[in-house]
Amino acid sequence: MVVTSAAPAKKAYQASGWHFAALLAGNAALAFGPWFVRLADTGPVSAGFWRLALPIPLIALLAWRERGAGPLDRRLLWLAALAGVFFAIDLASWHIGIEMTRLGNAVLFGNSGSVILVLWGLVALRRRPLPREALAVLAALSGAAILLGRSLEISAASALGDLFCLFAGLCYAFYLLPAQRARAELGAWTVLLLVCCVAAPIMLAMAFAIGEPVLPGAAGWSPVIGLAVSSQLIGQGLLVFALRHFPPLVIGMALLTQPAIAAGIGWFAFGELLTAMDIAGMALLAGALVLARSAPPPRLA
Repeated sequence: MVVTSAAPAKKAYQASGWHFAALLAGNAALAFGPWFVRLADTGPVSAGFWRLALPIPLIALLAWRERGAGPLDRRLLWLAALAGVFFAIDLASWHIGIEMTRLGNAVLFGNSGSVILVLWGLVALRRRPLPREALAVLAALSGAAILLGRSLEISAASALGDLFCLFAGLCYAFYLLPAQRARAELGAWTVLLLVCCVAAPIMLAMAFAIGEPVLPGAAGWSPVIGLAVSSQLIGQGLLVFALRHFPPLVIGMALLTQPAIAAGIGWFAFGELLTAMDIAGMALLAGALVLARSAPPPRLA
């Protein structure tokens, strides 16, 4: 899942080749996250705990370099904490869904928060959708219906996995709202540190509550370390470096590398074959994500 940052409607974007390479590499690194979740034998929620907990020392160093030692606004701390709660629920639901459905589906549905934000904004502002917004919602509903139907043809468990990932997308939207507001003033690394410090213990408590093994077993530490490095450090780190240099439409287009790579991994590692209907559903939902991310995000008052 990608960390987004709100940008002013009118901004002079200045991106170099390094920024573009970082944008693509960050999305590619995030696409490998679901594979590591499947490889880990800790349980999916426990894997999410390690994803957040292991990189905290390095993220803390980066946050300190970003901000220095000044005091933090208490209101912004509460916003970051709220974002952390929703991010914990998001990751827990997404990781459970990853174990049950195809990797391409999991990545697309897990990133559906962008479309959900469009719907939330329309309800909050009590206005009719613009043509682009209406098209995004229609494409998202059509693509989701196709993918859910195809999953139901495979098994009820696969369809349930899609629903877990869709719920994760809903929670991701409610993570983005306070996180974007806090990030604008605190900085990306500081907010990421606060989110990790709040979400990690929540995920650990969830893992204990549902009886998951927390410590790695025969698979060893490599999958959870790979998850932490690919998703939290490389993926998020490259995107923190790159995102502010691109308009939302380019960010949305780059996002499409995630489900494509994840679907390729699913085919190569787990034999998850895609039919023409699967590809059509993915194309509709992916197009909806691009349209949604090109629209100005709603903000907290």
